[in-house]
Amino acid sequence: MRIIPAIDIIEGKCVRLSKGDYSTKKVYNENPLEMAKEFEAHGIEYLHLVDLDGAKASHIVNHKVLEEIATKTNLKIDFGGGLKTDEDLRIAFESGAGQITGGSIAVKQPQIFKEWLLKFGPSKIILGADANNEKIAISGWQEESDEELIPFVKSYMKDGVSYVICTDIAKDGMLQGPSFDLYQKMLKELPNVKLIASGGISKFEELPKLAALGCEGTIIGKAIYEHKISLKQLEEYILTSC
Repeated sequence: MRIIPAIDIIEGKCVRLSKGDYSTKKVYNENPLEMAKEFEAHGIEYLHLVDLDGAKASHIVNHKVLEEIATKTNLKIDFGGGLKTDEDLRIAFESGAGQITGGSIAVKQPQIFKEWLLKFGPSKIILGADANNEKIAISGWQEESDEELIPFVKSYMKDGVSYVICTDIAKDGMLQGPSFDLYQKMLKELPNVKLIASGGISKFEELPKLAALGCEGTIIGKAIYEHKISLKQLEEYILTSC
């Protein structure tokens, strides 16, 4: 299972929110590149970079942060937040993203998202399936849609999607543990999905449990920044699971 630390960006700074609520913003580092370099120094290969300004503005904003991390580390970066147009994707890929995550657009403008899958290939496009009570949430989690999580993912897998990041919003940033039951249900009903668990990770012992379920990766945010999981623990986990 891939270990994927998260860096969320507001105004160029590394922040975390609780349940996607911008009023809960807490700045952890003024310099995201420093954080990214620290991850890399501990053997981490992947990074989940979220442009929260972009999510609010509905277009890419913090591409300079992406470019700086991509050029000054060897991290494989998936980038998301407000990507709505081919131009947004061009900027993201040219700035160094290895993959992009599309969430709201997959609900609101499915034809564009499907065109991206055809144009760039399913290895480059991640479906962001963030859910509240198993209903897809959109617009930086400010809105809930009528889309049911599992049928929504299943329909996109027919269009070629393989990578899916699923965040249970009720868990995100709360340090109360991930949604094991939800992920187990998804993996049972969607056996070929490359599921990346996100939200709620609170202690190291949860990681082997997610791996045992069959998650392809897990995104870890606040647990790292609040020192609930150390980078040394992650380094040892990566070494022993190779």
